[in-house]
Amino acid sequence: MRRLAALAARTPADRERYLDLLRALAILMVVLGHWAIATISYDRHGQPDGHSALPSLPWAYPLTWLVQVMPVFFLVGGYANAAALTAHRNRGGEVSSWLLGRSARLLRPTTALVLVLAGSALIARLVGAEASLVRTVIWFATIPLWFLAAYLAVVPLTPLMYALHRRFGLVVPVALAALVALGDAGRAFGPAELALANYLLGWLAVHQLGFAWYDARRGDCRPSSPGREPPAAAADRSPPRRGLRTRCLPMSPRAALVMLAAGLAVAVLLTGPGPYPVSMINLPGQRLDNAAPPSVALLAVATAQLGLILLLREPAERWLRRSRPWQAVIAVNAVVLTVFLWHLSAVILLVGGLDALGMLPTPAAGTRAWFAWRLPWLLMLSVVLAVLVTIFGPIEARTGRSAAGGHDSTAGGHDPEQRKGGADRPWGAGRSGRRCVRSALVVAGYAAVVYAMVANSAAPKAAPETFGLPAAALVAYLVGAGTLRLLRSGWGSPG
Repeated sequence: MRRLAALAARTPADRERYLDLLRALAILMVVLGHWAIATISYDRHGQPDGHSALPSLPWAYPLTWLVQVMPVFFLVGGYANAAALTAHRNRGGEVSSWLLGRSARLLRPTTALVLVLAGSALIARLVGAEASLVRTVIWFATIPLWFLAAYLAVVPLTPLMYALHRRFGLVVPVALAALVALGDAGRAFGPAELALANYLLGWLAVHQLGFAWYDARRGDCRPSSPGREPPAAAADRSPPRRGLRTRCLPMSPRAALVMLAAGLAVAVLLTGPGPYPVSMINLPGQRLDNAAPPSVALLAVATAQLGLILLLREPAERWLRRSRPWQAVIAVNAVVLTVFLWHLSAVILLVGGLDALGMLPTPAAGTRAWFAWRLPWLLMLSVVLAVLVTIFGPIEARTGRSAAGGHDSTAGGHDPEQRKGGADRPWGAGRSGRRCVRSALVVAGYAAVVYAMVANSAAPKAAPETFGLPAAALVAYLVGAGTLRLLRSGWGSPG
């Protein structure tokens, strides 16, 4: 508690604490949502099997407009990435070292999950467990990685996309939304391959809005000319610019109400008379999924969510000025990725334990018994997850952070790569080749990790795998994460 109090006391006065709260709440909503909607049964082989209860609860489909919080992750990520990149560049840092700093927070706890799961799968195979069953368990435990793959694909594009934002402002997310609509048309009328780009374009559109929030917070609204970056002091004196060419997100209550009303109206039209399903969470048998890949309907809901978020911003910021609420937010954010990564492993451990004891309830989804089982189910899962976070949380907590404990270290102005002193030393004329090689290795490391996560998610969940993960995916992940780790340690730096 004393450490939390000290961190809270050192929080900069101009910190956007609301974003830390949004990140923490979004993670907790994902965790509780996955747990609450889970239904456990036994398959024809007598093994526990899990699936979503949502198809049996059509009355709950509209609730997914609130609990589908992936847009919130990318909104907060856009703000944090813009802030971190700007601070890093102001210190004379290179983009490659910034990317390395971002990878540390994301990949250290993820690598722990991957290694523990792969090792557990190997042990299970050695003691005689069926390969397809091991793969099914590991596949379920690694479901959180598909979201992380999308975010890790967006992060390396931040320098380019933020440059486009500074040049064209809100035109960029509008153009991205138009491309998402084109992909949706491909899903509906062909060719379906047009929609593949939506996996990236949809989340980039929301990520751009985080940039706009960051610039609005700084009062830096005028588009910059190509190759020219206005000084911060001049940017602060720039008068606001209206229209889509502005770099600033409209933050007034009136603008927030317009976003909320317009987003809801468009979402209702698209899911009522329109062709999109009401649920913002993918369900079996839907012609047009809303979440994977993101659809125009999901972007409309994201707009409404943004309006609601902005309406609540001022009272939330006042509340977060109090010490205890802010300490709680710091505590959650210190292990927030660990909570997300391990929450389905907690389900596996609890189900396995109850099944071994012969005490696993399997009520049908939507029945009174199923609803009655929700509270004890959530409480027991919370205990199991708390144990996992106690074990693995320190890996994330030790990663370099800002004094306030919420954003990554680079967002708080303390880049771990610069503290090590190897990433941003001056480059001599004879070192430009090594600089290019280092940058290429950073990009390759990110690409390998993203490929590994996508390949694991796309592989059949019952395919026999010695390590529970596809061999190519496991090798690609270890090579990519290992390369980034070596580069963070200063390997390949001049000097």
